[in-house]
Amino acid sequence: MNSEYRIKTRFWIEGKEGTFLGEGRIRLLQAIHETGSITGAAKSLEISYRKAWKMVDIMNEQAKIPLVVRQSGGKSGGGTLVTPKGEHAIATYLAFKSKCNAFIEETFKEFDF
Repeated sequence: MNSEYRIKTRFWIEGKEGTFLGEGRIRLLQAIHETGSITGAAKSLEISYRKAWKMVDIMNEQAKIPLVVRQSGGKSGGGTLVTPKGEHAIATYLAFKSKCNAFIEETFKEFDF
């Protein structure tokens, strides 16, 4: 294989209602997990709060169990949490991505351009 070429790919998981999980949605879930809020996640990803909530709503509607939940006020204020199912979705997606990339890179070595 000629080392001046690299193969790139992206994938996403679709449900009956369209995209369920993909790179952007996984990054959003990770940012929510890190910041504890949709506002913080949206800012860190440089997307609008409205777009972030729409993505969360679509994921939650398609999931059997919500991936993200709102936590109401109290002493420490409210926030947004990634549920254990959401954490599982992140881990599973990243593992699948890693396996796919390894397969693609290995298979690409067979081609001579």
